[in-house]
This record gives sequence, C-alpha cells and structure tokens, in this order.
Amino acid sequence: MLDHKLLEQFTKVAAQAAYSSSLLKGKGDKIAADQAAVDSMRSYLNKIDMNGKIVIGEGEMDEAPMLFIGEKLGTGNGEPLDIAVDPLDGTTLTAKNLPDAISVIAVAEKGNLLQAPDTYMEKIAIGPDYPENIIDLDNSIETNLNNMAEFKSIKPSDLTVCLLERDRHKKIVESITKMSAKIKFISDGDVLGAIYTCIKDFNVDLYVGIGGAPEGVLAAAAIKCFGGQFQGRLSITDNEEKLRATKLGITDLKKKYYLNDIVRGDVIFCAGGVTDGELLKGIRIEKNNFLADLLVLHSDKKIIKVYTEKFEI
Repeated sequence: MLDHKLLEQFTKVAAQAAYSSSLLKGKGDKIAADQAAVDSMRSYLNKIDMNGKIVIGEGEMDEAPMLFIGEKLGTGNGEPLDIAVDPLDGTTLTAKNLPDAISVIAVAEKGNLLQAPDTYMEKIAIGPDYPENIIDLDNSIETNLNNMAEFKSIKPSDLTVCLLERDRHKKIVESITKMSAKIKFISDGDVLGAIYTCIKDFNVDLYVGIGGAPEGVLAAAAIKCFGGQFQGRLSITDNEEKLRATKLGITDLKKKYYLNDIVRGDVIFCAGGVTDGELLKGIRIEKNNFLADLLVLHSDKKIIKVYTEKFEI
C-alpha cells in the first residue's frame, strides 16, 4: 500500500502544474503551455522523497525536455514508484482558453502500471455497481448498450455515451444514433471523458472510442479508485509505433487489457483544473495565492474528493 503522506505531495504537484500552465491560457501557444506544466511538474516531483520512474510520459529520452518514459525523479531516498503523467491534458484547450484542460498524475508501486507507448488505444469504460464484464471491447456497441440497459431495467435510448468527436468514430456514432441513445461529445481530454462514467451528476453511462494510450492508463487509474470497469487495446498503425511498443516489452500488440492488467495494487490519482470545466474550475489567482480545484483519489484508502485548495504563489 502507498504511504498516505504521498497523497498531499502529489496533489501539490498537480496543482502547481495546473497553475503554471494556466498563466498561458488563451495565449495561443499550446507548446509553451505544455512546457510550463512539464517544468513545474518535474521540479516538484524531484522534491519528493522517492525513487520515482516515469512509465507514462511524453515520449522517449531524446524528446526531452518533456517528462520522458524512463526518467528518474525524486530525491532517491524513498520507495520505488511508477509514475504516469500528463502535465497538461488539453494543450489546445489551454491555448484557446476552452473548458476542461487539466494536469494529471497517477502513482503506483514499482511494476504496477502498464508501460503503454505513445500510440492510440481502443477504450471502453463504465462506472461502479455493474456486474463484471457486462461491457467488452469485443462486443458491438449495440450489445454493450443492450446489456447495460437490461441490467438497469431501462431502454437503450435512456443511456448516454461519451466519446471524442473525431471522424474515426463515425461508425460508433451511427450505431448509437440508430439505438436512439444520447451522445456527449468531447473535443479533447479523454481522461475526464472516462471519469464522467463514475460520477452520477454527469449522467454518462459509457465511455468508448480511440484515444491516446497514455491517457488510457491515467483514466484506468482513476476508474480503479471509483470501482468502475475499463478495457483497452493498443491501436498500432505503423512500424514506428510497433517499435515503441516492443521497446517497452509489449509482445502481443492485439492484447485486450483489463483494468487490473493496466493498474495493479494501490494507486493514487490527482488532477488539477487548468481552465474552467464541468468537473473542475480553472486556476483563480488572489493576490499572492492561487486557488486550485482538485480531484484526488486513493484506491486502497477509498478516498474520492473534489475540492478547492489555496496555495502560495
């Protein structure tokens, strides 16, 4: 089990990264906004007593100064930890000052997070309280929706599906529409899209579609804390992506990953709002302080919190 004291430290990491990138919101430079979040996250992670290793980051070592896969962080004096980061999930959202940009980090004990390459991933997710495997990546969208509707004793048309608004999802959208189910489109940031299935206020029953594999691991970490279900499968499109996967020790490129294949053991998940969104408000500055809205989760301690915290600038 992870030391509960780490929760406060990783919460600060997410908040500080959110603050740094928020200073560039609406300025049209997504690269600068991302870099600000990266620099902040690296700085604060290196202050934590741990032997941390990035297993989900933004590319390989030669793509530094991004937080790269394999990068070692921390003072070196603490326990060995796997770290998954997306310093700014929603770079374009931040650059355009659009809703739902967040800074995200997930942490588990060494060897307990899937090392997913920076490729696409097929994903499907639901919230808690469903029978195990009621949904499946290998099912049609119709079968998944019918299974969920039957369990809830409602019609498929009463269900809401969240997915990224992308051309690649045209067939899924057509199937959902034929069943008269509702659709909640998101433009970016599919970590939050998957999390919506676990929070009743959002009335999202199913998340589905193809998005980033790193974001899939982060979403799975959050969903584990909520007690939901998640499945993913890498979507490899060329030899370069295949090489990235094999470098990380992945031999079965068509493997269907269940939640416990992606996140094993205890996990901490922290997200800080950068721009105003449905779940988290963006950073607000008050004199020498800033206010950060935070989603903080710890699976073994069954902690699920959304709250606002004040930090000194």
